[in-house]
Amino acid sequence: MSQYENNYYQNGGAGGGGFLTGGSPGSANGSPGGMGRKNEAQHSLRPVTVGQLRKATQAHTDAEWMIENDEIGQVTVVAQVMSIQVQTTNTVYWLDDGSGRIEARHWMDSSNPEDVEKWGGIVENTYVRVTGNLKTFGNKRYINAQHIRPSTNPHELYFHLGEAMVTNLMIERGMPPGPGQTAQQNGVVASGSGASAYTTQSRAQTSQFAGLPPLQRSIMEFLHSQPPNDEGVHVGAIARSVQGGDAAQISSALDALMDDGHVYTTLDDSHFQIST
Repeated sequence: MSQYENNYYQNGGAGGGGFLTGGSPGSANGSPGGMGRKNEAQHSLRPVTVGQLRKATQAHTDAEWMIENDEIGQVTVVAQVMSIQVQTTNTVYWLDDGSGRIEARHWMDSSNPEDVEKWGGIVENTYVRVTGNLKTFGNKRYINAQHIRPSTNPHELYFHLGEAMVTNLMIERGMPPGPGQTAQQNGVVASGSGASAYTTQSRAQTSQFAGLPPLQRSIMEFLHSQPPNDEGVHVGAIARSVQGGDAAQISSALDALMDDGHVYTTLDDSHFQIST
């Protein structure tokens, strides 16, 4: 847990390379691999699978990439190199990690001998770790690779897949208390005794919202489990995480919760925040 929190959100990751300089398409001033505008997400590094990148969405061509409802900046994947295509200005690596395939493009700086030497050792049918940003060119998405290195440890792929899953859970549910830490939820103190943090949290929430109908109770428990933020939670995330109702039923339940003062809208009519 602490490795992700420290390395990926605060320091931008342990394995990412620096941004490229110069006028190549992979630089901040070039196209199609330009870095785009900088924001907070671009200073973070998130471990992902190729499948997650293939499902990532953009509101429009200039918008930031989103995995579910979370904005991403730099990403890192561990995958097998299926093929390498060396071109005049860039090299294309076809990557496969078992969840899908995607291109990784590195825009070559032929005037820099160190750049040529660093990228020249990657061969087909080996595993690599790639760090970069998700981009599109000609309606095809690819990783604009800032750093690539061989993955010599046979366990690195499995560790990375597990780390990607844990990261997704932490973004969805928030950071649980660590071993030996104490968490207080609605007057109920949970220490590192037997039950997990999520189990103890769920019990406290169930007690607090026990008087609500089942669907409304599930929505309140889910909203209560999210980390505090000013933007609230998108209705899409609520619908994916709450069982026992279709879109119309969830909408009606949210309307009832707003009427009773349990939740309110934040950014727009699609983002909800629990009342304190």
